Amino acid sequence: MKVKVLFATYPMAFHTPGGGEIQLLAYRKHLPAHGVEVDLFDPWNSRFLEHDVVHFFSCVGGSVHFCNFVKQLGLPLVVSSSLWVTEDTKHLYPIDEIRHQFSLADRVVANSDIECDTLAQVLELPREKFTTVYNGVEEMFYEPVSAELFREYFDIRGPFLLNIGNIEPRKNQLALVEAMKSMPELPLVLIGHQRDPAYARACLEACGSQVKYLGPLPHESELLRSAYAACEAFCLPSILETPGLAALEAYAAGARIAATEVGSTREYFADQVAYLNPQDPASIAQSIREALTLERGGAERERNLCWEAVLSPLKELYTFLSTR
Repeated sequence: MKVKVLFATYPMAFHTPGGGEIQLLAYRKHLPAHGVEVDLFDPWNSRFLEHDVVHFFSCVGGSVHFCNFVKQLGLPLVVSSSLWVTEDTKHLYPIDEIRHQFSLADRVVANSDIECDTLAQVLELPREKFTTVYNGVEEMFYEPVSAELFREYFDIRGPFLLNIGNIEPRKNQLALVEAMKSMPELPLVLIGHQRDPAYARACLEACGSQVKYLGPLPHESELLRSAYAACEAFCLPSILETPGLAALEAYAAGARIAATEVGSTREYFADQVAYLNPQDPASIAQSIREALTLERGGAERERNLCWEAVLSPLKELYTFLSTR
């Protein structure tokens, strides 16, 4: 059975696209292989009622109004949460609005079982409202790419630590910069949009010449894959992750990884990476040192996180909602 789904997100999402936006576009690219036709929401030509299901990505403030309208139309609604929140951190979010948005949804999609469990508990919503659809990576990240491509293009010759992600407090690059001061011999390369320009300035000023900021790279760029091959290790110091797509891509490419312990990283990486406490620069530094002792992976890593392999539960969910 073919299912027709309308994808939507908040208006500013693609101004500085991150993992949630990459995920949305990956779903759109790979779901047709599962018999799902995907359209992107166009406010000038909305066509809501031509679709079987509406899938909204994010719980950014104000999203509840769009979701409420979808339910008023009588359409099934799926919401991708992309949110790690606990009892200790819920005061940092518009928690009542998020609870309202999720209560409107027929199903909330999260990227791990632990995320589903935690959201249900913190928001006091039924666990059966939540469905796990694991994050994935494009097949190309498993394919070998020469490290020299990245090194020659950016004139980076020696060892370096790599961080890829939007530069913003949630991604915690400032703590990473502080941690790197204990390893002055190892440069830090940052790649990504400056989602918070003031925070980005603070990061770049805090460690001087040890930090090299390259700006964003297109997700499909061969230079991005070459960066994973060239780095000594990849560090994901975020204060939460569900988990980061960049870390999954780095893992697929065979990089050594130091990753935050907060969120669902252990559900994905088990004992294959070094873990860190994102609130403690000393822990970040120690994790990086541990990561540098790990073996690099490669083609032998299982490809069970390719997008087409992880999206079957989403097709089943759409089919269930459109036929009940």
